[in-house]
Amino acid sequence: MPRRKPRPAGRPVRPVRETQSYESGPDGEWNVRRLSGSPSGRSYRCPGCAQELPASRPHVVAWPADSDGTDRRHWHTACWEARTRRRPLG
Repeated sequence: MPRRKPRPAGRPVRPVRETQSYESGPDGEWNVRRLSGSPSGRSYRCPGCAQELPASRPHVVAWPADSDGTDRRHWHTACWEARTRRRPLG
């Protein structure tokens, strides 16, 4: 029977998968990037609910289409989808 390689210690590193699109809504035109999560250890503050958003969770990064991306914000996916039904908190 062949020997198995030992598993590395800690969490396995997942590659960040993302898709970028352009979305239009009543609140304007947006560049939207959907991220699958990153093991970077960073956290962000969601502008939709003002709660902490760990980078390791799937989420949305959005910024106005007419900007250079320096004002991009990290949103919970559900908060991004509900943004036109409630006003931002953060």
